Amino acid sequence: MSQNKFTVTLQQIIDELKLEQLYMPRPAEEVLISENEVNRPGLQLMNFYEYFNPERIQILGKTEFAYLASIGEEKRTDIIAKLFSTKIPALIITRELECFPELLTLAEKEQIPVLRSKDSTSNFVAALIAFLNLNLAPRITRHGVLIEIYGEGVLILGESGVGKSETAIELVKRGHRLVADDAVEIRKVSNISLVGTSPDNIRHFLELRGIGIINARRLFGVGAVKVTEKIDLVVELEIWNPEKLYDRMGIDNEYVSILGVNVPLATIPVKPGRNLAVILEVAAMNNRQKKMGYNAAHELLERLGMEQSGTDIIRDL
Repeated sequence: MSQNKFTVTLQQIIDELKLEQLYMPRPAEEVLISENEVNRPGLQLMNFYEYFNPERIQILGKTEFAYLASIGEEKRTDIIAKLFSTKIPALIITRELECFPELLTLAEKEQIPVLRSKDSTSNFVAALIAFLNLNLAPRITRHGVLIEIYGEGVLILGESGVGKSETAIELVKRGHRLVADDAVEIRKVSNISLVGTSPDNIRHFLELRGIGIINARRLFGVGAVKVTEKIDLVVELEIWNPEKLYDRMGIDNEYVSILGVNVPLATIPVKPGRNLAVILEVAAMNNRQKKMGYNAAHELLERLGMEQSGTDIIRDL
């Protein structure tokens, strides 16, 4: 698991959220943001700085501006000066509120970027946190294929040459959407959610042995590809081992742990005559049914009057 601390530039935030630059002491590409949480400094305006994290972007909304407008200019200047002295990465004003002149003067003195948004404070904070969570999320890269099947994000793993890319092409021809081939970058965007994407330089390219490299977007159209997708199911392809006992009922729930998130896992043996594309379609639909509370194996055992005891098996990726 990667332990690197990731960053985004202030320019990326400006471009994503369409922010107006009121004061920028240096190019926004040089300002790096590493905290995925933001702060509305209401308590700091009241001079309470215990547990204050100066690495977070600070947001001033209607409430904070109303308070600052209610006090005299001298006190307001002292309050803003103390906030800026902590060297916050940026201050963002919402609702397109008119900026106090002394705020910009102090920003220039302390070299603090000041930006402004047209959005309401709540909507802006939600959008900013979502953007930061995605771009600063812990991540790992794994060899595999990620494809959307009937709205389910399916991560296909397996040894090189087992048929992952060939299966992906067949699924794309059947109307499903390719996200990544060969290298899948997996990000933990919440404690229960993983999102997969492809590195920019190889996005939507596939390698087919005997044919070479193809561009799925150009070959099949933009409707056949997708940039990101949540990972709902992991399918591991392996060459059929006649001595191995494969699960034929689906009573036990098998999971794989990725960045601390447990994702349902299905191991599918590969041998001539098995239509992997159809099997993966069924696996995706069956996984969706299980999420909705239905398990066909449990219903069958109930009809047969047999015990439905299953176990959860968790593996590490």
